[in-house]
Amino acid sequence: MDSITGIWKGEINAAGAIVPISFSIKDDSKGFLSGSLISQGQSIKADKISIKNHDLFIEFNKINGKFQGIFNSSTSTIIGVWTQGNQDFDLSLQKTQTPVEILRPQIPHKPYPYVEKNVKYANKNANIVLGGTLTYPNITPPYPALILISGSGAEDRDETIFGHKPFLVLADNLTRKGFAVLRVDDRGVGESTGNYIEATNADFASDVKTGIDFLKKQKEINQNKIGLIGHSEGGVIAPLVASQNSDVAFIVLMAGPGLPLKQILYMQGELIARANHMSEELISKQRYLQEIMFSYVKNEKNIEIAEEKIRKAITEEFKDVKDKNLPLTSEDSINAQIEMVLSPWFRDFLTYDPKEALRKVECPVLALNGEKDLQVPAKENLTAIKEALQSGGNTNYEVLEIPNLNHLFQTADTGAITEYAQIQETISPKALEIIGDWLMKQI
Repeated sequence: MDSITGIWKGEINAAGAIVPISFSIKDDSKGFLSGSLISQGQSIKADKISIKNHDLFIEFNKINGKFQGIFNSSTSTIIGVWTQGNQDFDLSLQKTQTPVEILRPQIPHKPYPYVEKNVKYANKNANIVLGGTLTYPNITPPYPALILISGSGAEDRDETIFGHKPFLVLADNLTRKGFAVLRVDDRGVGESTGNYIEATNADFASDVKTGIDFLKKQKEINQNKIGLIGHSEGGVIAPLVASQNSDVAFIVLMAGPGLPLKQILYMQGELIARANHMSEELISKQRYLQEIMFSYVKNEKNIEIAEEKIRKAITEEFKDVKDKNLPLTSEDSINAQIEMVLSPWFRDFLTYDPKEALRKVECPVLALNGEKDLQVPAKENLTAIKEALQSGGNTNYEVLEIPNLNHLFQTADTGAITEYAQIQETISPKALEIIGDWLMKQI
């Protein structure tokens, strides 16, 4: 038992991306094993670890992952397979003294040179409670304030992804510049109640409006200088709120969509597929399948019938695909895709055109995209945002494409999603400077 405890390090090849991985295994005085996995910037506690003879089994329910391997005490190795969903990856582990290192140098550490408060407030119309963090500077109030709005998916207040915490870094940077900053857990995440997947853009806008009302009640806040910063899908919500609420003084769109969201999904799918070196045949299959699925999502009101049709379409399109590392070739991945596209959130998302709200935005706007963004392509979306603002008569805006940045505003080589975890930088200092300087002009 003693020799299986310790740190084990290896790497897997996931669709051409080399991903370092390590397990830390401990035992208590009674021989009970516990441990964790460190990979892609995340540390995840194991739900189950067992060893019988030389067979090791580790399970991680949170990420639907498990490792099975054969332990060799004489060579200090464990040879096995990592499984996530129905995808298998060969994984050889070597005993070491140090785990995979998570390098995120921009994440700030306490004590902070400003005030930080854990806050909760109710969205009474939705019958939910939202939990978040409010930071404000140690200077004489009142302060201009910002609400950070996260991208798609159920995100925590720091918008944590691959060990990066973009909203923590952004809030820290802006609070040091003199802003109060509110960042909030999405519905059903952390200290917020409710259900993210059942919400729509209007629901998320309602949550942001509730955040504005909360800030207006804080004596430290300048009620005439409350702005919004939306990242990705948050860049849809920010203009929607600003178009309906004169209390919004300015907005920043970080990789915010300007094109109809269905069109972005088509572009995104193709760009990511090419970055992952998918064949032209499979790219065509993927696009055809997207068109079929989106048609059923839009036109078939009966959920059970829509599910049956989508499942049949996926099975038909990928029945001859042998590469198990590709999407939609396992039962788990198919089920997850169907659940997502038939959710109220996605049905609303699919038919939404951001230009309608953008035309009604009267406050100052800063719209930024990274040149290498594969999820919300820069040129096409920035052009659409500019055209929408102009057609609505807004002349106080700035639209900027920043070279060499990806969707997370990291300095990137290709912009591929597989790079996100490997890049140490959380947000480019250049992007932080541009946002900070523009906001300072607004106040």
